[in-house]
Order: sequence, then structure tokens, then C-alpha cells
Amino acid sequence: MTIADTKAPRGRRLAGLSLAALGVVYGDIGTSPLYALRESLDPDHGVGVTDQAVLGILSLILWSLLVVISFKYLVLVMRADHQGEGGILVLTALLRDPASRGRLTAAAILVGLFGTALLYGDGMITPAISVLSAVEGLEVTVPSMGPYVLVITAAILVGLFVAQRQGTERVGRVFGPVMVVWFATLGVLGAVEISRHPAVLQAIDPRHAIRFFSDHGFGAFLVLGSVFLVVTGGEALYADMGHFGRRPIRLAWFSLVLPGLVLNYFGQGALVIADHSAVDSPFYLLAPSSLRIPLLVLATAATVIASQALISGAFSLAMQSVQLGYLPRLRIEHTSPQQRGQVYVPAVNWILMIASITLVFSFRSSGGLAAAYGVAVTMTMLITTVLFASVARRRWRWPRWWLALLIPPLLAVDLAFLGANILKIPDGGWVPLLVGLAVLAVMTTWHTGKTIINRRLREGEIPLEQFVDGLSPGKIARVSGTAVYLYAKPYAVPPILLANMRYHGVLHQRTILVAVQVEDRPRVHPRRRLEIHHVGNGITQVILHAGFMENPSVLAALEADAMELGFHPLESYYFLGRETILVTDAPGMARWREHLYTVLARNSRAAAPHFGIPAERVVEVGLQVEL
Repeated sequence: MTIADTKAPRGRRLAGLSLAALGVVYGDIGTSPLYALRESLDPDHGVGVTDQAVLGILSLILWSLLVVISFKYLVLVMRADHQGEGGILVLTALLRDPASRGRLTAAAILVGLFGTALLYGDGMITPAISVLSAVEGLEVTVPSMGPYVLVITAAILVGLFVAQRQGTERVGRVFGPVMVVWFATLGVLGAVEISRHPAVLQAIDPRHAIRFFSDHGFGAFLVLGSVFLVVTGGEALYADMGHFGRRPIRLAWFSLVLPGLVLNYFGQGALVIADHSAVDSPFYLLAPSSLRIPLLVLATAATVIASQALISGAFSLAMQSVQLGYLPRLRIEHTSPQQRGQVYVPAVNWILMIASITLVFSFRSSGGLAAAYGVAVTMTMLITTVLFASVARRRWRWPRWWLALLIPPLLAVDLAFLGANILKIPDGGWVPLLVGLAVLAVMTTWHTGKTIINRRLREGEIPLEQFVDGLSPGKIARVSGTAVYLYAKPYAVPPILLANMRYHGVLHQRTILVAVQVEDRPRVHPRRRLEIHHVGNGITQVILHAGFMENPSVLAALEADAMELGFHPLESYYFLGRETILVTDAPGMARWREHLYTVLARNSRAAAPHFGIPAERVVEVGLQVEL
């Protein structure tokens, strides 16, 4: 069961989940101190390293964490769960649900899909910038190792992605204690420096942030693009909600993560105010020289963990996309027998690994990657705010006056961050945008192509009752055994059944038609999973309901009602259609999209393993379909 399916965790269970959440959810946000303040004080922004500039930037960092993460995500957006699951596709599903009393427009669905696609672009950059920023500490602690930074980074990334098959829960158990040490270290290092220069605490006053903008104008706007680096894990935090639940994630944030981050950022600021030359590496210079190598080791471990939030979030989004019909069937492995939301998607894992390593060798520094980082995340965060407002109004019926007070300030923050990050596009920000557009093209092409194929298959479709009424005795030979046909539309005769009858001239004595219907909810209660209708003449229509976070097992579902169905696995054959797609000039999609759909269909996972059907009981019937 998922966390949402059980009572709110308490005691040891709550502590254990909070610990695991530290190792999965907060890695990205937690390692931003390695580079965020340094990049914010980059001389290319045109803002000098002065005491007032440092206080202004620290004030921006503090209030960004409070407004974006603490308030927007942990207080507001995480309310928008669907049976405990989170993420931008869940927001889209909430709007599509009939309970919302309306239908989401095609434009809104497209916006939600684009936000999902952008997360994959972010998922490629996060591991690269996180690990590289830590390994670059070798240039400070062991200068002779500087030439090997990129190779070491690549080796660490390979190890991280190889470990993913162990599952989120196991990874979280290993990573969680490391992150406890990491956040404690962040807090202690920062607190020591703050005690030496307590004047830095003036940055708590938001007027320093306002004064920073009035003093530096456009330069301050450029700095905002780097300040955004402190909140880049917010969207992954929401996508990972189904892994641990809302309460453990909130507890971990307010008890350990937020205090550790704020203390460290303020400690770095205090150090830079005391010694402006420390701006080159304020994080590592916080530690005494004798502790910098151990700190480097800990930082490297933390940055490996930092990538986990985006990677596990990408797995969840991939599964949701498959079930909602926006990606072809992929191999999806459930890695926890207790919590079904924890999945591993090999194809996504290896693509992210190759892309991350490629980015490391292309940009060659965390500073270079920082220029590419942020554009996709800010767009996704803006889309999340818009979709959340729609859910709050259309599904929850929040008053308009309340939304008018709540949403415009959040949109203003999102738009300010987006505007600052758009300026990064020429310097590398185009990379995640290009990836996002490519993923969006794949998702929309698959969904549209599948719709067209289904429409072609249903041309001349025969209603099931009409077919059954026409089965007069002696008209067609009936053979013993059970035949199971999978077809998406219930109460219609599957084309492969008609093709099989025409070719062999027989029909099985017991014929079960199974229609798998994926609903706009993560889970379906076991009592609602199967609908059975005995149509007559030995033909039964079964409708198998599944949530978009579930892998529907046809075999397991039929075995659950084997008595009523007269079903025996060893005496049954499953007839599956295998379409051969013909690219034609028929109305539908652009020619390049038709070719793309053909490639996707050819590489889609076979239906039998996807639906849990034993391969030795499968009979495939080929059909040619014009696209």
C-alpha cells in the first residue's frame, strides 16, 4: 500500500520515513550551498562584493526558501495529492477528474505535459551539476587532482545510476543517515562563522532584499537567476511525495533541512563580509584547512544523494505517463513490496545517466552548468502554480477572493525567477528547453498516434451483443478451452477475434474479452478492480480498472475471480494484436510525426510482460494499420 492508503505515520514509522525522505527528497536543495552563493556573487552580474550586496543576496535566499519551498510547496501544493501521489501529472489528472465538474482544455493539458517534459531536462542537469560542484573541491583541497575532476565526476555518476535498481527505499535508508550528518555539518559550520560575525543576521530583514534591487537595478535581476539555485529541488520534492507521504517530508524540512541551509548560507555570507576574497569558494573555506578533505568526501556523498530526488521523480513521472497514454509501454519494476509508489524504470535511468555524463564533459565546470540550470525548473514551477490555482478553484471550490490574494504573489515570484533565468538561454539554458520540447514531441506524438490507430481499428466495429446474437448453433465451430482477448474498448468485438475467426474458422467455448481502463486516479480499490458481464454464448466481457500509478496484471486479476469466470491459467490462451504501422498520406499527423510514432511503437515493450501475461500462453495476431 502507499503511504496515503494507511493512517498517518507516527512514532518510529514517522521517524524512519523522515530519515529516508532526507536521502531521497532533499538532496537537490540540500547541496545548493556548494555553489548558490558563489554564483550569486559572480562578478559577471555586475554587482560588487560589498557588505550590503551580501546582506541583500542573503535576504533573497532566506525569503526564497520560506516563500517557495516552505509556503508554496510544503503548505499549499502538497495539498494537491491524488491518493497520496504528487507531481505535475497528478495536478493534470485532478483537473481531468469528473469531480472537478469540467473538462480541462487541450491547451491546459498541453501546458501540463510541457511541465512534465521539462522535468526530464532538469533531471539530466541536476546530477551533473551536483556531483561536479562537490568534486571541484579537489581544486581547493588537493590542487594536483584538478585535471581528473571530470573523470572522477563521471565515475561517481555511473555508480549512482547503477545503484538505482536497488530501489528508492533501500537507497533512502543508506542515504538518509548521510544526509543527517550533512545537514548537521552545514548548520554547525554556518553557526560558528555567524557567531564570529553576528551582524550578518541583519539579512533576516526583507528590506535588505528590497534595497539590493534599488541599488543595483538590472544587475540585481541577473543575480536572481543564481539565487533561484537555492530552491531548485521544489518540483522534485512534490513529485516524490508518493514515496514517503506529506507528513514525513514536512517534518524533515522544518526540523533539520531548513535550519541547516539557512545557517550555512548566513555563515558563508559572514565569511565573505569578513574576507571578500573568500567569494571564490565560500563553502569550503568555512571549514578549517585540516577538515576540508573530510568535508570534500561528505560533500561528494551528499551530491550523489542530491541527484536522487530528480531521478526517482523521473521514474514516477514515466510510470504516470505510460499509464495515461503519453508514452509507449516501458519496463517498470516495483522495488518495494510495501509501498507501490516506489518504482525503477531502466530505460529512463540509462538515458539520464548518458545525458548527465555528456553534460559534464560538454560544460566542464559547475559554473558552466549553472548557466544552463534553472530555465526548465522555473517554467515547471510557474506551470505548477497555474495548475494548482485551477485545482483549488475548480475541484476544491476555494473562494475567488482567497485565490486573488494567494496566487498573484506566487505568480509574481515565479515570473521574476523565470525572467532572470531566461537570460541564461544563450549560455546553455537552451539545453533543458530543447530536451523538454523533444520529450513533449514524443509524448504528444504517441498520444495522438495511438488515438488515430485506435480509431482506424474501430472502423466497421461490431457491437458485442450483435455479434453474440449472430452466433447461431452450427454456424461456426467451437473448440474447447478458454481464449482471452485484450481490447481497449469494452462491449465491442476485438478486431483480432474477427481476424482469428476468419483465418481458423473457430471460436473457443469460453471467450473472455478484457478491456483495461486506466483511470484518472493513482490507485483503484481491489473491490472496484474487476467488472464482469456474461454476455452469453460462452462470451464474457471483463473490464479491468487500474490507476495511473499501477501496472495492471491481467493474469492476477482474472485469477482473483477464477470461479465466476471459469478461468484456468493452464487451459487458457491469450490472443494479443500486434499492429504493423503503415505510414501513409491519410489525414492524421505530419509525416515526421508518423515516422516517430512508428519508431516508438516498434520499441514499445510487448503487451504480454506489461500486463503480466505468461509468454508461453500468448498467441499474437498481426494486423496492418494505416496511420
